[in-house]
Amino acid sequence: MASRRSALLTVAVILTLSGRTHSFQPLFSFSGNSSTHRDITQRAVLRKTAEVCRDIAAAEGRDFSLTIDDSLSVGQVQSACSSTGTSSTLLSTVMFQNSIAKMYFGNAIVDVILALSEEHHFDDETIPGGRDVITTGVAAVKASVKQENFVAGRWTLGQICHTLQDFYSHSNWVELGNSAPYSALIIPDQQLENLAGLTTPTCRNCSGGDCTNNLLPDLLQQGLLTSGYFNIFSSEKPPGKCSHGGFFDQTSRRDPVGGISKDDLGSSHGWLHPQAADLAVNATIELLEDIRLAIGDKNFLLLMGLSQSSVLCFVIDTTGSMSDDIAEAKRVSFSIIDSKRGTQQEPSAYILVPFNDPGFGPLLMTTNADVFKESINKLSASGGGDIPELCLSGLQLALTAAPPSSEIFVFTDAPAKDAYLKSTITALIESTKSVVTFMLTDVLASRRRRRGVPTSRSMSQLAAQLYRDLAEASGGQAIEVTKAGLTLATSVIEDASASAVVTVFQIAKNPGRPDNFTFTVDESLRNMTVYITGRSSLTFNLSRSTGVSQDSSQSTGPLASFTTAGNLRRLSLSTDNQTGQWEISVNSNDPYSVKVTGQSSVNFIYNLVEAHEGAHGDFGLKEGRPLSGGNASLLVTVTGSDTVKVTEVTLVDSSGPTVVNGSLKSFGGGNFLVTFLNIPAGNYVVRLRAEEGTTTRSTATSGSFQRQASTQIRTSSISVTAQANRSSIEPGSSISIPFTVVTTTNGVANSTGTGTFTVRANNDRSYDSTSPSSVSITAGSGGQANGTVTLTVPSSAASGTDVTLTIEAENAAASDINYAVLRFSLATKVTDVTRPVCEVKSTSGTCPSSSSLCASTQWEFLANLTDGVNGTGIERVSIRQGNGTLNTSTVIGAGGENITVISYSASCCSQNVELTAVDGVGNVGTCVGQAKVTESTTAAPITTTAVNTTASGGRTLALSHTCWISVVVCLLWK
Repeated sequence: MASRRSALLTVAVILTLSGRTHSFQPLFSFSGNSSTHRDITQRAVLRKTAEVCRDIAAAEGRDFSLTIDDSLSVGQVQSACSSTGTSSTLLSTVMFQNSIAKMYFGNAIVDVILALSEEHHFDDETIPGGRDVITTGVAAVKASVKQENFVAGRWTLGQICHTLQDFYSHSNWVELGNSAPYSALIIPDQQLENLAGLTTPTCRNCSGGDCTNNLLPDLLQQGLLTSGYFNIFSSEKPPGKCSHGGFFDQTSRRDPVGGISKDDLGSSHGWLHPQAADLAVNATIELLEDIRLAIGDKNFLLLMGLSQSSVLCFVIDTTGSMSDDIAEAKRVSFSIIDSKRGTQQEPSAYILVPFNDPGFGPLLMTTNADVFKESINKLSASGGGDIPELCLSGLQLALTAAPPSSEIFVFTDAPAKDAYLKSTITALIESTKSVVTFMLTDVLASRRRRRGVPTSRSMSQLAAQLYRDLAEASGGQAIEVTKAGLTLATSVIEDASASAVVTVFQIAKNPGRPDNFTFTVDESLRNMTVYITGRSSLTFNLSRSTGVSQDSSQSTGPLASFTTAGNLRRLSLSTDNQTGQWEISVNSNDPYSVKVTGQSSVNFIYNLVEAHEGAHGDFGLKEGRPLSGGNASLLVTVTGSDTVKVTEVTLVDSSGPTVVNGSLKSFGGGNFLVTFLNIPAGNYVVRLRAEEGTTTRSTATSGSFQRQASTQIRTSSISVTAQANRSSIEPGSSISIPFTVVTTTNGVANSTGTGTFTVRANNDRSYDSTSPSSVSITAGSGGQANGTVTLTVPSSAASGTDVTLTIEAENAAASDINYAVLRFSLATKVTDVTRPVCEVKSTSGTCPSSSSLCASTQWEFLANLTDGVNGTGIERVSIRQGNGTLNTSTVIGAGGENITVISYSASCCSQNVELTAVDGVGNVGTCVGQAKVTESTTAAPITTTAVNTTASGGRTLALSHTCWISVVVCLLWK
């Protein structure tokens, strides 16, 4: 173990420089037509999601015409799954695409943080260990879904998909002639068979680099399962064993030389790469089906991120002077819920975080609108003797709970008592790309009365500036308004809750100066809105290339109508032919912001990625800020159009004229790798311009368009890296996370740099942690300093939740800062690994062979389901196949175990049934039954009583209390 730990510490440095991978390439294939983990994961997710939507449509009697194959696009699946969509409905695929990206980035990170873990890659014949990684991870995903923590579930799911997919590349499963996935890998109570023993030879030398026949014939004849050995430090391996192969694998240089990897077309067994990739897709689909059965169709689609709308997220100050604000938050949220319930625009989830002083939270995250309504209804304004409140602590909870690119609204009239969290909040904003808008009431006004005595308490301009800074960093707004005017200001919340909202243009000027700004409106855009914030002295002029203009003295004019609420001007552009070039001229020497939004299916998402020069020369997700003067890369994905031609992606400095142009490389499917060279220090936003000349999925567009990301990208001359050796923590345990701080010059580590850096380590759950308050880079240290953060999770932490840790390093002048953000899922050790057991008791009734007589005849059966004395108990029984009536009851068995008695009856028009039973930790058991069929047409229908619930097509059914008795057994247990 000591040598193992030493190797892990050594590789942390090596991976920072080279990023060695030994699996399907994580994100991109730069040569040939090799499949990557990203390709495999997305193909599987799209196919399984489409299958679930097809089954739901069939159960509801709706048509589903989409052909399900490997050519599916995100937009095709989103459109086909949109049950109420019409040709005129705007469909946004941003949330679905972001969710898929979360999964394939989680997949790719396994090659970084767990690079030398044999079990996570099925190396070194660790097939039982690899299976444990998968089944433990699957249990964690199911626990996360139970907590409605879909964000953490996606990240964990991506990681276990990596391990599962690697099995087909690193083992000899393909060479054994198998054409179906190895199902035992996802079922913990199923025996792993025919594993090659430690002393069993498996390979012979490759011949002159040709490894076509290097697997031993005896191994193949006996059907023994093996995998290749891999090590970047040592060539040691057991005698006669296969290696993984490739440049970085030292074991492949020792007899038997060569390897059996199928990572890409150029690997040792590269000619089998297509088969391995196809099996990996099918195995991932099988894994997703197991999760679907455990969590149900609705939760499965939420886990996949299939939603038109993001979350509705409020962070609300509940101190004494906030009664008006709370009432307005209730009003606007209820209005959104009631108007959108049951539509494609209904929020995918609801998040509520109250705060005051001395407390904040608890976090409410639910998909049930009524639960959210009930919770916000219970909020009341009370207390608050001193002014500052724990606003940023509440916002921290919301940022880590909400999906990426969410809109978060904060209501307060007080300064932040926890202003020290500003850099942490900024890091989380940049990491999640969520937009934060602050509703600040009565700034600089008398705030509270205590014991009937007026007290002059106000939020100073300095205190309000903190909120303005955070809003600017996220692309949100700091709206300063009286309590009486709050209703007008909250129109921005209703605007944001509309479907397919995109940002066309945005800029913030601080310090302010008069300036002119242009933006392009394309044919796909609707309902254009302009938001301008600034002091009351600000004036503006809006004009078009046609020569028509309107100034700020006209609340209603030829181009727009606008309202004013505090420092906010909201302009609704005229609906008459908005297409073309527009210009806004702003006249103000005070700070101001301009934001232009509309509704369109066409948008884009981006993620910072960093290059790895190792075996595959690929990229992985980058946490933290890009380095000043260095290079940076973005993975940009265009959504809403399969044929868009991206012409320009730029980094635009919001504080000056600097524009950095990126070079583009297309990887198909709307995906582009964009590289920027020698980025000057500054704060940037991503702006995309493109041409679209064909029909999109929801509307016809032509000509050029522009879109802009909201969140700023800031550069830094400090590098902070942190790599934990695992991604989950068991409640009641601790984890140590080593981190490294490096000084850089022009994006390159400065080996002679020195300095002292303040270190801050914060987590969103307020769990106990220890860390150094500072680290020092001294002469001769190579320009770097190391430290360790230890995080302790209490035993009371709920399985399925997560914790986000932010590690920051700031220079002595407090002028530069960078960070690393790490997310850990919390999962208790699962001891119940056995699937529910089905004991068929009887079937009765005989069905006629003639289909014309089926409706008048019924059949029924009875079975017992158990989870054992030490099991977690059966939580849910569902009809996976069949169209009949299911009733259940619970009795106590002779051994003290709970027995779920199931009774199913159906007409003879539905002669097959498959039931699924799910226990407390998500293990899935299945019962299959079939009616007897006879040539006789005289069978009398069977009368049933106490029918409680009817379902078909896989709907979940509640347990009832009816017990049936019958005698003929014809069910099979699967």
